[in-house]
Amino acid sequence: MNKSIIILLTLFFGITLNGFSQSTTPKDFFVGKWEFTVMGTPNGDAKFSTNLIRKDGKLTGELSDPTNPTKEKIAITKIEDSADKITIYFTSSGYDVNLEMSKTDENTLKGSMMGMFDAKGIRLKEYDKLSRIKILSTN
Repeated sequence: MNKSIIILLTLFFGITLNGFSQSTTPKDFFVGKWEFTVMGTPNGDAKFSTNLIRKDGKLTGELSDPTNPTKEKIAITKIEDSADKITIYFTSSGYDVNLEMSKTDENTLKGSMMGMFDAKGIRLKEYDKLSRIKILSTN
């Protein structure tokens, strides 16, 4: 009888501990810095970078050209997101454009622009300043 009580208490404690160790707030997958590449546009492959942030429950940000930081940024007019899909709406060259992307893994997205051009997205990593200093000092 004593052994079964100890086993049951240990099992109950283990389940309780496991339940409390789980995060109650899910990670906001799309928040952060991303680089999107759209292949095969009439002007060649197009690249955009953005830093998506969540304000008042909605994603927001702006698109920029990673190859030309002085170029004017493109305002994102609307973003629709779900657990594994995001659609970014913006205006480019007088056209309303949408970029629809789906999660493929923790750091990449795949989709299309306007349903016509294949696109991919890659999460941009933040560099640890201390690691960069160490790398630079060894060279």
